[in-house]
Amino acid sequence: MEATIVTILALLFLAFVALGVYATVKVAKAAKRGVDRTLDQARRTVEDTTLRAKSFGQAGVAAELAKLRLSLRTSMRATQDALQAGAVEDASLRESLDLFARLSAHGRELDEDLKRLEREPDKAYVAGQLPALTERTERITGSADALRQAARDRALRFAEDDLDTLSAQIDVETGALRHWTTTGRETTGPEAEQTAWYESAPTPHGQPQAGETPQAITAPDPRTTAYPWEKTARPESAG
Repeated sequence: MEATIVTILALLFLAFVALGVYATVKVAKAAKRGVDRTLDQARRTVEDTTLRAKSFGQAGVAAELAKLRLSLRTSMRATQDALQAGAVEDASLRESLDLFARLSAHGRELDEDLKRLEREPDKAYVAGQLPALTERTERITGSADALRQAARDRALRFAEDDLDTLSAQIDVETGALRHWTTTGRETTGPEAEQTAWYESAPTPHGQPQAGETPQAITAPDPRTTAYPWEKTARPESAG
């Protein structure tokens, strides 16, 4: 019996230890994802700031490459945010997200090419590649902008349809609320005339009706009036 109890306690201890380890691992992974996400955002912010500085502070091919990278990154990030936000309420945008994922592969490849050309010492070679790179950038950003604008137009259209339906329902409700007048029944003859609320109240007991003469108040006969404290007369006394 004692061995069984010890075994059960040992199993419970191991279960709690395993649960604690699992929870610790989950929390550590969540914290790591949060840290990685924060670092990625910080790195993107630094890179965007650097690209803006290069595009405005430098001249020649270096500035052109910085403008292309900045345009590409801005368009792709805005489209990603718009599609992810819209897919929460509109399931049909998930196919658009799949298409954007394929487009993002081309965007990352182009960004890597532009980044390598920034370190290219032969500026004449880079200048010769700029027209093709500009065309690739415009095609990718154009597709991304088209997806983003279509998603926003779709959300705006749904919002307008919902607003139209709501406005129609409110118009019906306000019309019903303003319909406070009712049509009375049309009757003829003096006997069908409806009286006011104060004329239709029942007449209290003992009060004369209209046109009647009030009657005098007659005092009760004390000989015939029986009071609760009086005893009933005996039969022989009545004779």
